Amino acid sequence: MITIRGNYKPTFFCKFLCLLIALLSMGFHQPGESRKYRVKKIILDAGHGGKDSGAVGKFSKEKDIALQVTLALGNLIKKHMKDVQVIYTRQQDEFIPLYQRSSMANKNNTDLFISIHCNAAEKNKNSHGVEIFTMGLEKSNQNLTVAKRENGVILIEDDFEYTYQGFDPKSPESHILFSLYQNVYSENSLKLAQYIEEGFAMHTKRKRRGIKQDGFLILWQTTAPSVLVEVGFITHPEEEQYLCKKHGQNEIVTAIFEGIRKYKTDIETRK
Repeated sequence: MITIRGNYKPTFFCKFLCLLIALLSMGFHQPGESRKYRVKKIILDAGHGGKDSGAVGKFSKEKDIALQVTLALGNLIKKHMKDVQVIYTRQQDEFIPLYQRSSMANKNNTDLFISIHCNAAEKNKNSHGVEIFTMGLEKSNQNLTVAKRENGVILIEDDFEYTYQGFDPKSPESHILFSLYQNVYSENSLKLAQYIEEGFAMHTKRKRRGIKQDGFLILWQTTAPSVLVEVGFITHPEEEQYLCKKHGQNEIVTAIFEGIRKYKTDIETRK
């Protein structure tokens, strides 16, 4: 353990290097490699909240849809997975800084971290469908735009300059640094994303925009297999209606649950 005394605050880059050294010393252990692994705790993260509305549609807000979907997903998991503990980063309309969300997951030694969001397209109002992200190097300007929007929430956090010293959510260079970290949980994160993608294919007829990787701060700071699910475009008129209706949310929840179920079965039956 590295202990820093006094008023010194390590920069984003220093913290990144220290974390990388620690991970190397751990040998990049992947769950299930050398012991029987069980999915016992799942953190469900409803994006945004409180003073942070997230993306805004014609008549709805991302923070509200994300919370409704997250709570319904938690109930479904608790009903059908009695051996799994569900932990929420928020259960009401409140603002939770990104670092507290990932810290909550790490302190609880979570086995999975799933963050629920709604997408938005400022220019192309016809953009629609589901996107699933894992931690990684951005592959396109479009992916980077999504990551910058989601990471930009830190700008309204108190003392964000101190908390995230050296990280600029608008800088491509800061996002590129994240790519080095993805090796630790990338395999299981991608596997989870693939199963959730299959869940959407099975339970909805909606457009699937694929699995993508980018530098999401909340995924980077979480030490567990993690995905961020953009359940639809709140800026698309028809999709906004779907996202707000009970039927639409039930389909979304069922699709994500199916992905979690398949992942859990797969990871626990590995030899």
